[in-house]
This record gives sequence, C-alpha cells and structure tokens, in this order.
Amino acid sequence: MDIGHFTRRIMVDKDQTLQHKVAIQEESGRRWTFKELHEKSNSYSHQLLKLGVKKGDRVGILLYNCLEYFALYFAIGKIGAVAVRINFRLTSNELEFILKDSHTKILCLDRELLEKIEPIRNQIPVEHYIVLGDGHLPDWAKSWDLLSCGPGEEVGEMDISMDDPVMLMYTSGTTGRPKGAVWTHNTTFWFSVIQILKWGFDGSEIAMTTGPLYHVGALEDIALPVLLKGGTVIITRSRGFDIARVMKVIEKEKVTHCFLFPFMIYDMLNLPNLDEFQLAHLKTIYTGGDPLMPWAIEAIYEKYPHVGIVQVYGLTEGQPIAACLNPEDALKKSASVGQPLPLTEIKVVDENGEEAPFGEVGEIWTKSPGVSEGYWGNPEATKSTFVNGWCKTGDLGKWDEEGYLYIVGRKKDMIRSGGENIYAAEIEDVLYRHKAVKKASVIGIPDPKYLEAVCAVIVLKENEKATEEEIIRYCRQYLAGYKCPKKVVFTDEIPMTPSGKVKKFVLREKYGKPINSGKNG
Repeated sequence: MDIGHFTRRIMVDKDQTLQHKVAIQEESGRRWTFKELHEKSNSYSHQLLKLGVKKGDRVGILLYNCLEYFALYFAIGKIGAVAVRINFRLTSNELEFILKDSHTKILCLDRELLEKIEPIRNQIPVEHYIVLGDGHLPDWAKSWDLLSCGPGEEVGEMDISMDDPVMLMYTSGTTGRPKGAVWTHNTTFWFSVIQILKWGFDGSEIAMTTGPLYHVGALEDIALPVLLKGGTVIITRSRGFDIARVMKVIEKEKVTHCFLFPFMIYDMLNLPNLDEFQLAHLKTIYTGGDPLMPWAIEAIYEKYPHVGIVQVYGLTEGQPIAACLNPEDALKKSASVGQPLPLTEIKVVDENGEEAPFGEVGEIWTKSPGVSEGYWGNPEATKSTFVNGWCKTGDLGKWDEEGYLYIVGRKKDMIRSGGENIYAAEIEDVLYRHKAVKKASVIGIPDPKYLEAVCAVIVLKENEKATEEEIIRYCRQYLAGYKCPKKVVFTDEIPMTPSGKVKKFVLREKYGKPINSGKNG
C-alpha cells in the first residue's frame, strides 16, 4: 500500500460518493474532488516518466501551498521516485546545497522563485525545470502545462516496495547544515495509521492545515491521515498569514480540526472581534513547536468549552507526532507534552545509555513505524542518530510518576556553568512571563571562570521597555542565582527556522563573546 493509495481510494469506492467529494481545497475556495486529485496525479506521473524520471530519481518540489503540491507529491510516489520537498524561504546558496546533496533531477517550482535559481543554475544537477504560474519563462524552463497534458489513467504496475524512499525532508538545521531525513512509503503510511488510531478519524473531518506543505507539520500531520480516511483538507496560502482571514475560512467552511501554532493561537485570542466568529463545528485544535501558555488554554476553554486542545511533540526524523497531551490533561499537565501515540515507544536515556528513572533528565529516544530510515547520503549522521530502530532526538526530557513526558531543552542547549547543568527552556519560561518580553531565547556563552554563562536574547513588545538589570533582577525572583542571565541582549528579531525553532547557532555566533565573570550565583 504505497503512497499512491491516498488517491487510489476512489477505485474501491463502490457507490462512487467519494469521487465527487472535495478532497483538497485552497482557502480561496479553489478545490479538487478525490477523482480530480487522482486524475491529476496520474497525469503528472505519465509526464514525469516521459521526462526520463526513473525509480529512485529525485524530483524537487519548490512550491507555495497549492492543490498542485498534493498531486505532484502523489505522482512522484506512484512512479517510485523520491520527492525532495524544499523550503521556498531559503536563499540561493541554501537551495544549492540541498539540490546538490539530493542530486535532484527535475525541479518543479513556482514562477516567483525562478530568481533564486538563476544564480545557481550552472552549479546544480537539475536537468529540467517545470514552472507553475503565469508569466514569461526563460528558455531553460518549461511550463506546468507540460505536466497537465497527460492522460489521467493509472500509469500501470510499478515495482515499488514499501521500504523504498518516497521523500527527503531536510531538517531545520538548528546546529548547522541541514540533513535530508529519508521517509519511505512505510514511514508515510504508518504515521498516518498511527494518527487515525489515536484520533479516530472516520472521513467526516474537514481539516485545516496552516503551515507550509514542504514541512511534515503541514502535510503528514493531520492532513494525510484525514485524506486517507476520505475527509477534506483545506490549506492556507503560504505568505501573509493573517489570523482574522484564517478564522473566516474556519467559520465559512465549517472546519472541524485545525493545526494552529502557539503564536497563531495568541493572535487569535487577541482578535478584538473574536466573539463574532461562530465555531460550534470546531472540535479540535492541534498545536506544537512550543508549549502553549496556560493562560491561552484557559481562555480557549472559557470561550469554546466544546473544543479540545491537543499539544503535540515530535520531530521530522523521530516521528512528527511522537507524543501528545490529550484535551482532558491540557490544564492539569500544561507543562507536559503528554504520552506516546499508538505503536510508538519513547524512552529517556541517561549519559550511560541507560533508561533514566522518573524525574531524572536524559535524552529522549523514539521508536515506531513512523521513524525515519536515516539521513540521505550521510552514514555518519545516521549512525550517530539512529540506533537499533531508535531515533536519538537530541531533546532533553523527563517522565513524571504518572508517565507524562516533559521537555526541558535541547541536549546541545544545555549550559554547563560552575559544575551545574542549566537548561535553557527553564530560563526562557521565566523570561516569557515578564510583561515586556515578546520573544526570548537563552544560550550559553564562554565564561573565563565558570566555563559558560547564561545569555538571554530578548525581543521586547511594542511600546515596552526594559533594561538588562531589570531582566536579571526579575529572573532572580524565580531562579537560583547560577541559572540567571549574566548578559542580556535586546534585539529586533530572533532568527527562526521555518518550523518555528530558534537558530541558536546563529545567536551563539553573534552574541557568544566571553564576558567578564562575576559571581556565579
């Protein structure tokens, strides 16, 4: 049951009701039925084969969110090729690295992104460029019409194993160069099944995804399992996110399930006309990336007591949703990411490679059919991250006595100062409580006496003011002295990856100069 099964469902739809049901829809209202999606993906498959794409060849997708994204992804999988889903926000140099590393043969891209390819075209291995969008094209590019002109019938029997790779997803790169996580047909299918088992999707869902489709958090999370069960998926446009606009779509299309990142939820709750939206049909809000603040959970439950909040935890390599916090635990366990999903194992491992007891901090390892096979062309990174089916996430966590998992920081975010381990997430949590702080990130910087010292990088809210002394004094109210920042930097922006993670290696490069040491505590 390869990835093509997501569109082949109409072939076993005996009463043909699914054929005419909306499968995917853009927020603008443009939509395709399951039959149209299936036929489009078949058409793309035929044309890719004519362009010389063979089993195992890499086909790049550099598109904004659109219906064509789904059809192309399924088409690539149907012929045994490998989709390279690429972040459209990347610079030309970053794109060059990924296209070279993956040895992408065909690149399908949005016309507006041609300017990013032009400077690197002679350095990358791409043989054909297929462009979506109206307007003039350079002579080295082909129109999307090329893909759309093929027959809509099945391409015939293809030699595809469930263990074959179907997608490369380049990780966020919080520690440097990105690595291509390999997803097989098995990985994709089983991750959908795991979600169906957990949340009981039955095909009645109208699910909205708000992230970019190049990311697992927008396509593999919620969207694919809903499609597999015959539900409808609505996708938001890629640029100019506006929570008021999104809320109108949720209301108009009677969305039942949606994924909103924490900052989106905060924006939603700050809407002056929030009470005007009719959301009786909304059942579940999924959120992740960062913990959702308790005040936001309380506000949602007060306004919409019928809506369940599900906080999720995971990563591209180690299953995008490996654990979740159920709605009934949202308040009483708000600091936790919950418990493992079905068919998913999680353990916390200490420095000796042994499972840590309850309450002790260690590295989180995950294991399931939804865990990546490894990194593309990078055996060393694969060997260091994947051990006997387990993925070493690099996240630090601990269990409580009731079996709930807590994230305390990244393994490489741990600050070592004066013989003490300091976890950045704990300090960041305190900083976010300050009335003037909009964003905060904590890093370790060199200290001549204590090895490292804590540095807080802060973005202030509009029209708010704060000083370094004030922030440090505030932290001392809630943290032991050795955990408090010794340096505070105020900036206009904190660099983020597309998946919402702070690029701490950038902060370290910019602000990681040694400071004159004082007392540590």
